[in-house]
Amino acid sequence: MVMVRRRVLLRAALAAPWLALARGVGAEDVAVPIALQVELTVKVAAYDKHFVARAGERARVLIFAKGGDDLAGRTAKALVKELASYPTIAGLPHDDEIVGYESPTALAAACKKRRAAIVYLTPGLGSALPAIRAALDGVDVLSVTAVADHVPKGAVLGFDLVSGKTTLLVNLAQAKKQNVEFKVGILKMMKVVES
Repeated sequence: MVMVRRRVLLRAALAAPWLALARGVGAEDVAVPIALQVELTVKVAAYDKHFVARAGERARVLIFAKGGDDLAGRTAKALVKELASYPTIAGLPHDDEIVGYESPTALAAACKKRRAAIVYLTPGLGSALPAIRAALDGVDVLSVTAVADHVPKGAVLGFDLVSGKTTLLVNLAQAKKQNVEFKVGILKMMKVVES
């Protein structure tokens, strides 16, 4: 446990320069380093009771980034790089793909067609979140966001810093609509936010 904590702290320290770039004027706030977000996403996915059934033999992670948004592009590339350091998610091999964001309807269609187990929403999609939330109603997928403010707007899982500590955020109402059901043990470690 001490080694895992040291690794997490080291990753957070190494990600600090990138994090400083992400906090530009007017940028959506990415409070938790991408390396730590990926590590936590991989761990949390194992607590989703429907993850393995949703994924099948391989877990597909679709990372949506708005074209022309530098922060979204850097975030998407960092996510792919970090995901590559994990051979499995919930015990399954995974494929990770950056997808250009076009519309909420196209996002939901891509999740269905490609049988996404996880959809990762990068910065720059904040204004589209209410429509994305509506489009994902009934779509069997775990939606994760790099921006804490996106969780009450409709993403299932996100991360924030509270008093200097990383906090897992969960939108249980949206989770239910997307067939995501976390085991009780992990819910005790999450902060529930409402839409």
